[in-house]
Amino acid sequence: MLRDGARNSTVAEATIVIEYLDAFHPGPTRFLPAEPDLTWRTRMWDRVFDHYIHEPMQKVVVDRIRPEGKRDAHGVEQAKDQLREAYVLLDREIGTRTWAMGEDFSLVDCAAAPALSYATTLIPFEASHRNLPGYLDRLIARPSFARVLREAEPYFKFYPNETKPRTTPTGIAAKR
Repeated sequence: MLRDGARNSTVAEATIVIEYLDAFHPGPTRFLPAEPDLTWRTRMWDRVFDHYIHEPMQKVVVDRIRPEGKRDAHGVEQAKDQLREAYVLLDREIGTRTWAMGEDFSLVDCAAAPALSYATTLIPFEASHRNLPGYLDRLIARPSFARVLREAEPYFKFYPNETKPRTTPTGIAAKR
């Protein structure tokens, strides 16, 4: 949630907050490109990360904190399969670009950072994923996201998984 007293507006949902800030309080980074064709693609890939990485990751995590007898093993396997399929799609789509949509950091990268950080603790990248590991490294190294990770680190102990999100890049080549 964002409360903008100057505009008497309350804005909910992360993607909409980012779009709102980009429109009414722009900074040096523009999160939505000005070019209409790239704008719709940016919004679409933001949704892809939310629906095909973040959502199945949450399915697996939430299942781990359910009481015995209330777990959904079949749903968890479906979610893990969905993550694997999405990795293949995203690895191909991002290719060797610096950021998801090109050379400029965008709304898509804001969605990708937390989604991939947590998803890879459950389903790590495979050797066949030639681009996603470097992309995640670039996200983790970005100062704004590095700050988020540092500030979140004390809470990782509550994350119901042995592997916690990485807070430092692995050193995988930025571009292959």
